[in-house]
Amino acid sequence: MLASEVEIIYKSKIPASKRVQIHHSADAFKVLWEHWNKDTIEHHEEFKILLMNNKNAVLGIADISKGGITGTIIDSRIVMQTALKAHATGIILAHNHPSSNPIPSEADVNITKKLAEAGKVMDIQVLDHVILCGDGTYYSLMDECRM
Repeated sequence: MLASEVEIIYKSKIPASKRVQIHHSADAFKVLWEHWNKDTIEHHEEFKILLMNNKNAVLGIADISKGGITGTIIDSRIVMQTALKAHATGIILAHNHPSSNPIPSEADVNITKKLAEAGKVMDIQVLDHVILCGDGTYYSLMDECRM
């Protein structure tokens, strides 16, 4: 009988002592902003996650999806699979609004709640959801008590 082999790999390129720690949403925004493609931030929506350890140090940034001007598909299984693969104990959700309006949509709030519930089952805490705009502004659902 034939069966496919499944391989799970996470390789950290940054030593633990040099990982950036996130203390508040501005820290998360700074890391995300440095890694976001400014040439496409106002062109199409992208969804990424910051993978965190139990000391709120960044293990990495993962691209989850790219979409169109008004939205992108977020598969909760891919988000959790990525977090598990990196041994993350927490994640910060992030996406951009090409419109430069940082206010979350109902869909943004709903996916945040859905992923937070999925995370509870997996012991992975959803720490925040940051919405970035091309003009350098952002919105934190945690700061605004929307989570």
